[in-house]
Amino acid sequence: MIAQRTLEHAIRCSGIGLHSGRKIELILHPAVENSGITFVRSDLGVEIPARADRVTDTRLCTTIGVDDAHISTVEHLLSALAGLGVDNARIEVNGTEVPIMDGSSAPFVFLIQCAGIREQSAAKKVLRILKRVEVSQGDKRCALYPAAGFKISYLLDYDHPLLRQRKVSVDFSWQAYTREISRARTFGFLHEVEALQKAGLALGGSLENAVVLDSHRVVNEGGLRYEDECVRHKILDTLGDLSLSGYPIVGAFEGELTGHDMNHQLVTNLLADPSSHRIETLQAEEAVVAAGVGQPKTA
Repeated sequence: MIAQRTLEHAIRCSGIGLHSGRKIELILHPAVENSGITFVRSDLGVEIPARADRVTDTRLCTTIGVDDAHISTVEHLLSALAGLGVDNARIEVNGTEVPIMDGSSAPFVFLIQCAGIREQSAAKKVLRILKRVEVSQGDKRCALYPAAGFKISYLLDYDHPLLRQRKVSVDFSWQAYTREISRARTFGFLHEVEALQKAGLALGGSLENAVVLDSHRVVNEGGLRYEDECVRHKILDTLGDLSLSGYPIVGAFEGELTGHDMNHQLVTNLLADPSSHRIETLQAEEAVVAAGVGQPKTA
């Protein structure tokens, strides 16, 4: 049997909110078996399950909420938890968004590794894709389909010399996630960043937490962390958005030019069709590696 996992200890950090520009404190706690990932607005005392039916906005980032309580930019932290195979955690946030940190999920990976990961007594459950589910809009498309293990392929094709016909495919394990995906930062174009800040958004955005491109080059002094960092960040975001299904996925994802909105629509359509998937226990003898399943016990 492959066991569910949670954190060994609670751990905290603080950082700046990408859109508010305010300092935010975050605490990761262990959680009981079969509880999943839950956010808590500690300033309001409101719990918000990390589930697709709690998504309230997908513009610029993924936002989840209950009634008037919302938490934005949850995708990077969710991506780190999914990438490291953490099934159950309770996350306290004292503001309206998860801190952006350096724009990647690597700081959250480090935080989780420092807290430690322990196995629980309940068996890990996965969502196995049984048939193809697809969402398309113009030249944008994303799909989930049956496959052994878990794989994401993404094509990025923007009218920019560094972003034309960029495609990356990753067969996931915790090692692959940490090495190939976690350090990829969010990105944007200089003219868009300036427009957002004039509109009162992205007030915490800077060259310290995003890759910024002008018409022909990367503005950041240190350049890119990966040659194809931008498309790898799309994969990072996608994993976070897919985790809102509530389970690690056994199957494959393909995306072209999509973002949070279509990722959410895809997960919603998947969950609405009982014939498209099956929730099952992942057995140790299976020759299948879902996201994070191969991670050794760290406690």
